[in-house]
Amino acid sequence: MKKISILVVDDEESVRDSLYNWFLEDGYHVECAESAKKALLILESMNFDIILADIKMPGMDGLEMLRRIKALKKESIVIVITAFATVDTAVQALKDGAFDYVTKPFDPDDLSHLIRNAAKQIMLTEENEMLKEKVISLENLEDLIGVSEPMQQVLREVQSVAQTNSSVIISGESGTGKELIAKVIHSNSPRKFFPFVIVHCGALSESLLESELFGHEKGAFTGAMYNRKGRFEMADNGTIFLDEISTISPKMQVELLRVLQSKSFVKVGGNKEISSDFRVICATNTDLKTMVDEGKFREDLFYRLNVVNIHLPPLRDRTGDIPLLVDHFIRKYASAMNKPMVSIEPSALQKLQEFRFPGNIRELENMIERAIVIGNGKKITLRDLPITKDIPGLATESLDDLEKNHIQQILVKYSWNISRSAKALNVDRVTLYNKIRKYDLKP
Repeated sequence: MKKISILVVDDEESVRDSLYNWFLEDGYHVECAESAKKALLILESMNFDIILADIKMPGMDGLEMLRRIKALKKESIVIVITAFATVDTAVQALKDGAFDYVTKPFDPDDLSHLIRNAAKQIMLTEENEMLKEKVISLENLEDLIGVSEPMQQVLREVQSVAQTNSSVIISGESGTGKELIAKVIHSNSPRKFFPFVIVHCGALSESLLESELFGHEKGAFTGAMYNRKGRFEMADNGTIFLDEISTISPKMQVELLRVLQSKSFVKVGGNKEISSDFRVICATNTDLKTMVDEGKFREDLFYRLNVVNIHLPPLRDRTGDIPLLVDHFIRKYASAMNKPMVSIEPSALQKLQEFRFPGNIRELENMIERAIVIGNGKKITLRDLPITKDIPGLATESLDDLEKNHIQQILVKYSWNISRSAKALNVDRVTLYNKIRKYDLKP
């Protein structure tokens, strides 16, 4: 939190000294001026968050000073001081843009409370501006890095669907950036100033997912010690992103279909119907149409969700984008680690472009982060990359085989420490356990 600065303007030295010491003791940065003219000179070269100004001063009075301050620095909060508290004076000061007024003699507690309220408003205003800047930055499609034709097609689809309220399924292998695509769609939509709510379906059991989505009433089940708002309710007027949608149970598929049709639901253990206006975006690394054909996913739910399908290409199909992604991750992690900006040797970059990346962009990002951590020079070299030799039989292995081999390598590297392996793979522990069971991996 930044230090709030205060300028005290009063022709009485005793008042200036008292206020200076009070505010200094409260932790503010304080300056003083004995006249309106002197204060305006100070304001030409310095900015103050709060200006406390006496109305009755020789020469220019406080009201005239207030008007000039507002003309020059509209963002400054001005509080006027008067020993002649009349309704007319107070009303005129407020009309001219004063935040509030105080009367002499001061009550230190009341004045401190007023300054805290003014400081709180400053902080809220600045936080609001930061949030707006964040939203604006998210609106930039430059967040989606890629000049290859597959990525340009994705960009065109994102731009086309963002302004609609249609449901979207984002498909693609693990690590291709499906969550980022969902965020960009939301931040370029009319719902961008409302919540973007993420639910990782694959990390939750059926009962936990039900409570997470719908919320629950106090006492609905053992451990439900309080009422909880569900994700659908949180996403009102915004977007809910359901990651790994293919993992939800048949019962949850029925519940989800009903919610999508009615945009209403009941909390677990409740009886009150709750309405919520949300947009749904889903992500999957599994072919949902194949699951429908195999009877593992409801056909009606599939068509309800699959109004628009955006497929993200694997990194091996867009190797021309690797130099751009490498540059982006180098700048990101060099800045985060407060390291000098590094570059990458051509031979190392060539090796990355030849690598198949079963973990896609997530794996590339992990490699660059690791290289910056362990690297000693200003360049990333081949020695800094964990791909010193090709994977045997790469050309004939399936995608599942590639993923299985990669997970096996990471598990061995970290001595089967699940937490460290999950962090290296950039997945949660539940997802890693599911992969271990899927591929029947053993130490």
